[in-house]
Amino acid sequence: MVTDEGRAIGDARGSGAGDGAADGRATGRACGAGGEPTGAAGPRTGADPHALVPPTRARGTVVLLNGASSSGKSSIARALLASLDGSWFHLPVDAFHAMRGGSPLAAEDLPAEIDRTVKGFHRAVAGMAAAGNNLVVDLPLSRRWRLLDLLALLVPQDTVLVAVRCPLPELERREAARGDRTPGLAALQFPVVHAHGPHDLDVDTEAYGPEECARRVRDFLLVRPRPTAFESLRRTYLPGPAPTGPAQ
Repeated sequence: MVTDEGRAIGDARGSGAGDGAADGRATGRACGAGGEPTGAAGPRTGADPHALVPPTRARGTVVLLNGASSSGKSSIARALLASLDGSWFHLPVDAFHAMRGGSPLAAEDLPAEIDRTVKGFHRAVAGMAAAGNNLVVDLPLSRRWRLLDLLALLVPQDTVLVAVRCPLPELERREAARGDRTPGLAALQFPVVHAHGPHDLDVDTEAYGPEECARRVRDFLLVRPRPTAFESLRRTYLPGPAPTGPAQ
């Protein structure tokens, strides 16, 4: 099924360290020499270690790669994950569209389905970050409400908004070459994805390859001047208290 994001081709591949392995390691850390669960308050006799919700030590950083279809967002995201220190997740909106199953949708029902999916994706991003995970997110802010929704959900000082730019003729060439996008999608998104306001950083994927673009994002993360683009955009579009994340 073709969506307004093009065909969903997200291919989520795990590292091989799943819940089973992680649970085994966590159980070993949670129990002392006598097998009793431990924590900040010491052993808790008779307590079930699996009933203790792990604390969130710090909020996660969100790098939002915003660009038109075929601009190279996913390629930059993969290069970033290979070069950033620590643990990071790549969350592409296309992966959520790829999970959709069931019976085919009627054409008139498709726009509402896409909107529901994108809203859910936004909340998954916010939830992962609130739990302390670092994220590289790629999506096109091709409609104003998508930016407004993310402004209401994400902690602005923890969000880095990157404009992934590419001239339209090159976008159209890439779109035709890849063959898995709706013809004309890049041209439709091109004039609107970056029109909402400032970004923290711009990268040009016609001038530079994904590794160089990733290096520029990585170097920016070391500095991260304030106010961030999300802080400025919130003052413009959503004046009032910003999200601060969950209670620690």
